Amino acid sequence: MEDPMYSLQDVIRCDLCETPVPPRHCDICHIHLCEDCVGEHLSDQSKDHYIVPFKLRGITSKCVKHSTKVCKQLCTKCNIPICPLCVKHRGHEKKDILTWFETKREVMQKDLQDLEKSIYPKYQEAATNIPVQRAEVNKRSQKLKTALDKQGEALHTEIDTIIKEMKSEIDDMDAQHKAVIDRQEYAINRTIPEITQVILNLKRLLDTTDVCLVSEYTSRTEEFTSLPAQFQVTLPTFTPQEINREQIHQQIGSLSELAITFLLDEPQIITYIMTGFSVLSNRLHSVSCLSDTELWTTGYNDSILRLYSLQGELLRSVQSKSRNMQEGIAMTRSGGLVYSDPEERSINLVKGTQIQKLITLRGWIPLCLCSTSSGDLLVTMDSDDYKQTKVVRYSSSTEKQIIQWDDKGKPLYTSGYFKFISENRNLDICVADHDAGAVVVVSAAGKLRFRYTGPPSTPRESFHPCGITTDSRANILTSEINHRIHIIDHGGHFLRLIHNCGLQSPRGLCVDSRDNLFVVESFTGEVKKLQYCK
Repeated sequence: MEDPMYSLQDVIRCDLCETPVPPRHCDICHIHLCEDCVGEHLSDQSKDHYIVPFKLRGITSKCVKHSTKVCKQLCTKCNIPICPLCVKHRGHEKKDILTWFETKREVMQKDLQDLEKSIYPKYQEAATNIPVQRAEVNKRSQKLKTALDKQGEALHTEIDTIIKEMKSEIDDMDAQHKAVIDRQEYAINRTIPEITQVILNLKRLLDTTDVCLVSEYTSRTEEFTSLPAQFQVTLPTFTPQEINREQIHQQIGSLSELAITFLLDEPQIITYIMTGFSVLSNRLHSVSCLSDTELWTTGYNDSILRLYSLQGELLRSVQSKSRNMQEGIAMTRSGGLVYSDPEERSINLVKGTQIQKLITLRGWIPLCLCSTSSGDLLVTMDSDDYKQTKVVRYSSSTEKQIIQWDDKGKPLYTSGYFKFISENRNLDICVADHDAGAVVVVSAAGKLRFRYTGPPSTPRESFHPCGITTDSRANILTSEINHRIHIIDHGGHFLRLIHNCGLQSPRGLCVDSRDNLFVVESFTGEVKKLQYCK
């Protein structure tokens, strides 16, 4: 709609001199004024005046208590416009209504900007992610049902095989039984003609008086008294077992329970652990949980690995062989500590106070590392000329896998330092690539799954991850230089930020068995234990 103030057909003019487009307005006299006529108008002291910007004309109103007066002020305590006769508000703080209105507009303008550019896009993103979550539920449910069907088919196949074998045993026993019957039948059928002949002979002898013939007779009655091939059979029986549903359930397998946790709107710092790292040249770098009550730390340009209790007590310290910095540390499944030594090009295992060299590299510099659920080691490393970066999987000290290129033959990671690594619960390999401004996630086979470059709602903000870990729900947590920690799910969807809770320069991260988050603060020398979910 066209603004009538600037319309060529009906230009607004000063009511005193007819200058076009007057910038002022008297909200009591209801006339438009140019700058030159404001003084002339105010010179009429026979009435009250209130000069306001033209666009704010109508800001004043008649007092509801004193109809002859105009409200030029706002009582901030009662939050209502008042006139000079409103004695009820004496002693209350008051503000010029124009000044208050302008301040309020600035607040509303900022709120509008926050809502449009930050808050609303987050809700849009969350709403967009709802169908994805539902699809993921269906997908996971179908995957579980397929696994159950497969297990059921395997059990049915095994049962069918057992039933078939038992039926075959019955057939074998029937065959043995019938063979004995056949032998009996053969013997009987062979004897019957003999008995028939004996009967005929006896009848003839009984009709004769020939003494010679009778004297030759020999009785065979005793021979035929017992049937030939006599046998006794113990017939097989089937004794069905009572069907035990619990045992069948155990044979099928178990289904873990659904666990729903909620990310806290305001993460809580539970514990502060002072490590003594506070000098800029020797600042804190990495942390790894030995248990829920103890953790290892190391710093930039520092040659000592330190084990602390949650009360900040130094329990043990170990001097590295090169007496220089360790780039990364990680706990093994057996409770040992491994660390990378860029200067010696080695990866080492700490046992008690002893150090055992596990791997020595040639042409490559070991950086950060992590221990996997299978007991392997994943190590990020740069080439000696700093032109290539790769992730290598080791089983013991044997190279097992190299992850360096995507399907198009392009590098997965930028070259240079600051490549932090963690294995997710779903076996994905997650690398916080500081220089690339991305978290690069590949499958266990090394196939690129996604790159996370920051919340979609703030695409222009810089994102430089400098620490990474994963929790029991396969969420990925990564710290960045803007004093905050990003939480994303296993599919790369942004969940929320951990910030505004006093974090300063967060770097290394790790979680304990209860998903409490330990955060290294590089410049303060503190490790903070946070609860971010429940």
